[in-house]
Amino acid sequence: MLQIDGVTKRYGDRTALDAVTFEVGDGRLTGFVGGNGAGKTTTMRIILGVLSADSGTVRLGGSTLGPADRRRFGYMPEERGLYAKMKVAEQLVYLARLHGVSRRDAEASTADLLERLELAERRDDTVESLSLGNQQRAQIAAALVHSPEVLILDEPFSGLDPMAVETVLGVLHDVAKRGAPVLFSSHQLDVVERLCDDVVVIANGQIRASGSKQKLHDDNAVRQFELLVASDAAWVREMPGVTVLDFDGGYALFEADDDEAAQGVLRRALQQGPVASFAPKHRSLTEIFKEVVK
Repeated sequence: MLQIDGVTKRYGDRTALDAVTFEVGDGRLTGFVGGNGAGKTTTMRIILGVLSADSGTVRLGGSTLGPADRRRFGYMPEERGLYAKMKVAEQLVYLARLHGVSRRDAEASTADLLERLELAERRDDTVESLSLGNQQRAQIAAALVHSPEVLILDEPFSGLDPMAVETVLGVLHDVAKRGAPVLFSSHQLDVVERLCDDVVVIANGQIRASGSKQKLHDDNAVRQFELLVASDAAWVREMPGVTVLDFDGGYALFEADDDEAAQGVLRRALQQGPVASFAPKHRSLTEIFKEVVK
């Protein structure tokens, strides 16, 4: 498990990170979300030892991280970081060798990743000749080629089309299945919600929410319900303990003060006639994000 505990970073009078604390579990995909300048990249760079924290600790498996531990990490920065004029496969083998991987294993890992990331036909092309989406996939391969024990990715889905996103998701799932903690930042909240086991929300250098997706939904639940009936549902406005939020003929979205008020709407609807659907409305990660960063 990767543990970030009380990490604070200041630049003069500005506090970039304020006692940032969260965990990335073994074999779990953790999405790290926040607006521009929220502190995501600074946190990742401190985890990797690129920046030093003013206070706080980063631990792996309960032990404070040192340089040797960080060599077991895989990292993909948001900025392009590959040698533009090197061939893709040649570069991946080179990077794996820098991590101490034998040439034979480096070549095998490179071939496997290029195949799985659908870059095999571009293995002898230079990085600069690739499309932006293929360059992004090559960067992801570079973070994985040495079979890291921890994976940190900064905006890995940037510039990828929907099919490429699915391809990368499959590879990341496989990394997590091997037991690696995987932390990645993304502005694509729909992808985070679909992919991740856990979510960490940061704003203005402070952690606003963290935990499993289910925990975030439970902690930020609202008593909203959707009703769809064949007849006009205007009567919902008259029900005690109910506030109608949206209405369109036979459809009503309403907030109930308690379970009894919600069940009262359902009983009335059944008395009126057939009920096509009645269910609580689950908030999306985007809605939760907007609420917790206020």
